[in-house]
Amino acid sequence: MADNPTVAKPGARPLSPHLQIWRFTVTMAASITHRGTGIANAGGILLVLLWALALSVGGAFYDAVSGFFASPLGFVICVGYIWTLSFHLLNGLRHLYWDTGRGLAPKTASLTAWAVYLGSAAMAIVFISIAGGQ
Repeated sequence: MADNPTVAKPGARPLSPHLQIWRFTVTMAASITHRGTGIANAGGILLVLLWALALSVGGAFYDAVSGFFASPLGFVICVGYIWTLSFHLLNGLRHLYWDTGRGLAPKTASLTAWAVYLGSAAMAIVFISIAGGQ
């Protein structure tokens, strides 16, 4: 018997399913994105705290922080943070809906995952449009 990694040797522990055998789905992507946005939100709150600190200190420090957030890179970071907040909120609501025992059918789970992606993009665009008018 040749060394075949998919065939278990006698007495060996069973092999768990691996990513190589799973088809990538939108529900899988939403799960991964939810975890990533949670991490990004933790980093984003540090930027909010930096802004609050700069606001309380004032002067040159506030001007520097405000200048960064007004820069193209700062704008991209702010837009990204707004989207991560939107996605995490909507997907969290999706999980709360699941906690009622509804929406767990594969088709429904896929549709709600797409809805979270589209809804979070729309929510971020609306928020940025409103904030940009100020």
